[in-house]
Amino acid sequence: MSLSETELLNAYRRMKTIREFEERLHVEIQTGEIPGFTHLYAGQEAVAVGICTDLTDEDYIVSTHRGHGHCIAKGCDVPGMMKEIYGRQDGLCHGKGGSMHIADVERGMLGANAIVGGGPPLAVGAAIACRNRRNGRVSVAFGGDGSCNQGTVFEALNLAVVLKVPAIFVFENNGYSEHTGVDYAVGSHDIAARAAAFGMPAEHCDGSDFFSVHAAMARALAHCRAGGGPYAIEAHTTRFYGHFEGDPQLYRAKDEVRRQRETMDCLKRFRAVAGEHGIALAALDAIDADVLKEIDAAVSAAKAAPPPAESALLTDVYVSY
Repeated sequence: MSLSETELLNAYRRMKTIREFEERLHVEIQTGEIPGFTHLYAGQEAVAVGICTDLTDEDYIVSTHRGHGHCIAKGCDVPGMMKEIYGRQDGLCHGKGGSMHIADVERGMLGANAIVGGGPPLAVGAAIACRNRRNGRVSVAFGGDGSCNQGTVFEALNLAVVLKVPAIFVFENNGYSEHTGVDYAVGSHDIAARAAAFGMPAEHCDGSDFFSVHAAMARALAHCRAGGGPYAIEAHTTRFYGHFEGDPQLYRAKDEVRRQRETMDCLKRFRAVAGEHGIALAALDAIDADVLKEIDAAVSAAKAAPPPAESALLTDVYVSY
């Protein structure tokens, strides 16, 4: 294990923050105060944090419609995110992006993306910049199992190999492309092998195990930072909620989510092995309490914050016009 106790505690804190952020949104969305669609990331926390733990603010990520976890894992401001989701003027994007379009360029978070498969081409563009600057930085494209069937993703995979850029493609295989099972939708039944066919190293990891994801990302980073070109990771995971808030999930088996919460909860699995790495459970309990307070404060601040002024309607539309 290459991580120190402090780094492991920070990783747990970010996973717990994502979980409580999403669990609270699941409750708050019922009030009608949050505009637009919301897609929750609960259940996939180990992927976002395992991938982002060793990234810096100078490394880039491009997210998906299910982007809250990626933002928090990359270090975006949690109160600013909550205000953004509530459509408040002090949100990370001044209340104009909402749940599916959060971005924070200062943290290297180039934005969530409501277009399935829309992120990888953007990530390859950022990776070209990293290569040209010769600064050892990388660009990460997150995508679900549904995105792997998009032509934009095929083109991005091929271009990354042709140009030999430091792009890392992370496919979060949570079993469902919206409402369609991956066993039906992915003919090869192996997303990593499909990526490897383009000419890059690719591997599978357990997306419910932070340590498995972190180890896979360490190999990807070593490859990309050394100038080896792109890399792909397929993380097998699950989501605890529907495709979107309000999804009745009639496509899922009876008690499927209950069983997965028992056997595939990355937080429970992290706590189970924490002692092996010298971490006291009391320290994790203290983090749990701190995170709940942080989320409570973020929600209260978001509800009290003002919306954007009408005069700001046409700002942030073009860089110049």
